[in-house]
Amino acid sequence: MANNLKTTLLLVFLTGLVLFCGYALGGRGGMVAAFILSCLMNFAAYWFSDRIVLAAYRAQPLSEGDAPEVFAIAEKLSEKAGIPMPKLYLLPSAAANAFATGRDPRHAVIAVTHGIVGLLNAEELEGVLAHELSHVLNRDILLSSIVATLAGALSMIATMFRWSALWGGRDSDKRDNGHPLVLLLIAIIMPFVAVLVQLAISRSREYGADERGARLCGNPLYLASALKKLDVSAKQIPLRDAEPATAHLFILNPLSGKGWSALFSTHPPVEARITRLMQMDPLGGEAV
Repeated sequence: MANNLKTTLLLVFLTGLVLFCGYALGGRGGMVAAFILSCLMNFAAYWFSDRIVLAAYRAQPLSEGDAPEVFAIAEKLSEKAGIPMPKLYLLPSAAANAFATGRDPRHAVIAVTHGIVGLLNAEELEGVLAHELSHVLNRDILLSSIVATLAGALSMIATMFRWSALWGGRDSDKRDNGHPLVLLLIAIIMPFVAVLVQLAISRSREYGADERGARLCGNPLYLASALKKLDVSAKQIPLRDAEPATAHLFILNPLSGKGWSALFSTHPPVEARITRLMQMDPLGGEAV
């Protein structure tokens, strides 16, 4: 229920933002065009955000013959959780990472990289897949996928504003909101808006998925061990195609950094996540 409200508010926020941008760029006519654009974007974000994200990373369907161990673990955990088994996809990357996407448990997808399948043992893979299935159970995969799509859209809008500022804003019906300096300021602020939207939903949901995933697989140490390996691997082999708009989807932030960049991380510190898992009861039981 909470995530449905978040999704609705996010779509309303995007619509209002696009309408404002349309008016700033083209007056009333621009606002009408922006309204049509926002309707199309909202439709695409709801129905096709998972396909957009998978296409962005060139993910391909994973067959059972290619990764029987992954299929066996996903099938076991899905049955235990009482949901249909998500479709499995493979990202052609040596980096070790994974994410879940889709609009509901019946249309869920879990994507893993080549690197994570080769790096982790069966127990650690179970911990990771349980974490991703927990995102499905917590009904936050739709919100995450929509944020990924809309954050990219905000970047496109920022680019439009920068070009408009270079060309002097609107040719007619000029007001203060059409001044090139105002347009340039909005273009600078827009990417930060995308980051704030991501931060608003990402950190708490990772802790929640860690806890529920640990209960689902029955041992929090599985995921704790996996996170340790993933953290070390990420520093050695980064995910080169990672984009800021989709960084929050992954189990481990593919754009993690130090200093000021850490303030805008979409994930809690790995050390904090591991500490929480280590403090859980190893026999936590099934997730419900």
